[in-house]
Amino acid sequence: MQRRDLLKWGGAALVAGLPMPSVAASSPLDPVQKWYALVLELVRHTATYSPPVAARAFAYLGIIAYESIDLAPAGAASLAGQLPGLAALPPRSAGMDAALVTHAALAAAVQRFFANTGPTGQRAIAAMNQHLTAQLSGGVEPGRAAASLACGQSVAAHILGWAATDGGALIDNMGFPRSYTLTKGPGHWLPTSLIVQHQAPLLPGWGAVRPFAKPAAGCAVPPPPAYSEDPASAFYAEAMEVVEVRTALSDEQKQIARFWSDDAMLSQTPPGHWVSIALATIRRERLGGVQAADVLARLGMAVADAFIACWRSKYQYDLLRPVSYIKKLIDNSWEPLLITPPFPEYPSGHSTQSAAAAGVLEQIFGNSYAFDDDAHVDEGMAPRRFASFAAAAEEAALSRLYGGIHFRAAIEQGQGQGRCVAAHVNALKTIG
Repeated sequence: MQRRDLLKWGGAALVAGLPMPSVAASSPLDPVQKWYALVLELVRHTATYSPPVAARAFAYLGIIAYESIDLAPAGAASLAGQLPGLAALPPRSAGMDAALVTHAALAAAVQRFFANTGPTGQRAIAAMNQHLTAQLSGGVEPGRAAASLACGQSVAAHILGWAATDGGALIDNMGFPRSYTLTKGPGHWLPTSLIVQHQAPLLPGWGAVRPFAKPAAGCAVPPPPAYSEDPASAFYAEAMEVVEVRTALSDEQKQIARFWSDDAMLSQTPPGHWVSIALATIRRERLGGVQAADVLARLGMAVADAFIACWRSKYQYDLLRPVSYIKKLIDNSWEPLLITPPFPEYPSGHSTQSAAAAGVLEQIFGNSYAFDDDAHVDEGMAPRRFASFAAAAEEAALSRLYGGIHFRAAIEQGQGQGRCVAAHVNALKTIG
């Protein structure tokens, strides 16, 4: 997958180049779609945005979008009081312009979450803010426009203040500890890369980040198969399956592995992939602003909680990757199709977050909602057709076996963990 060129970004050309449908300027859906399109690009080009960090940002962006909309006319409930530590938002004055409020809230959030992006990204954020402020203020009485912008900024400030206390706000050294002691003994995680930074695993403390909907220690997974180097053991059999699958990969399976790879700094990341699916579904179904923001808030919380739960389990079990085991015991020349990520194996993050995302989207759109996933068309990959969100999640999970970077147990237990996360998010009260 090729890295997209940010040099094309800037000023009106940036905004004009974003693939947006026409939406009435008075609708908060317009700034939601445009800011999200920009965020998907910023995630791709901001060094600290590993999948767990991206998922956290998507959760807060979704909540900010949802809470910035006037929920009363739709009979929708605020998430304040439902999410741990989120206090009631300041009262909203009457007469605010809906689109300006949402735009201002998202502008403030994007500026905060991507304060560390590069100069080109900063210019893109400034250009988007300037363009949308001018566009959405047209025809709005200046005093009302100013009040609406201030209202949106106050919503963002309230939620960003809450976000700062969750334990995941500060990312040092791209999330890799500056010092780390590997666990001794067979079966534990070992570095799989020669990169100096990757001699320590990514975000070992992420499992302690405050979750959104699930209990702090909820959605645990059972232990993986007992580690063994005995060729007659279940663990050895799982490793042999990885070897055999890699040997017999079809062209279709290779395409699947690469389609769902979603590597950090080369893509919109796995949670961004599901956000892309959600945005396309929102456009296809012509959802209104409250409904669209509800989808994005629930999806964001689902993938964020999935990574928190998954990372808690990863560092509880600290299991080595297939490549480490296979090279040691089966074939020292063996290589996986995909690059092995620098953190423990069990359970699979792709499996957990994809099942969580699918569980939320199925609750909203139904369990037989067919769609085309064109998340990677810009990278030259053909869209993939799925009969349901669960079918897409299943393929995303299996892609990690095809890629040679997970054992089957990690995939299957990760899917169960993701479904558990989705159930907690689906229990939240929002619309209706």
